Amino acid sequence: MQLLASEEYGLRCLLQVARGYGREPVTVPEVAAAEGLSLEYAAKLLRQLRLAGLVKSRRGAAGGYELARAPGAISVWSALQALGGEFFAGDFCECHPGARRRCVRTGDCSLRALWRRVQSALREALEGVSLADLARDEQAMGAWLATRPATPGLIQLQGGPSA
Repeated sequence: MQLLASEEYGLRCLLQVARGYGREPVTVPEVAAAEGLSLEYAAKLLRQLRLAGLVKSRRGAAGGYELARAPGAISVWSALQALGGEFFAGDFCECHPGARRRCVRTGDCSLRALWRRVQSALREALEGVSLADLARDEQAMGAWLATRPATPGLIQLQGGPSA
């Protein structure tokens, strides 16, 4: 599993806006330059974040983007949802029917149960990390994550009986 580029870059853009929290709005050129993105791509990602209600835009000479809520009130999960959606969307099975019109496993699928559990565990883990948490540097973030309890859903995925 990989994050899409739009999710990774969008989260980085959101962090740039979060770093300016409580100060002047952050402009698209500032975000683009800080992340090495084109102005157009940074603007597109910030627009997605605005439409999702995570950032607000302000027009004018002192304009730019600012967080819609405090950094501690915005989870990584909500940002990724705004940028790309769920790991296992409800129509996932309809997108992978093989050579048939409908998947042969629409009524009974152990993979569907697994992907739903992974989705739930991923959501639980990422809802527990806010933009304020991500303000740490890499070493401090690693240390903070090491002190957090493991996500119960992930423990259950690792342990269970094998078939």
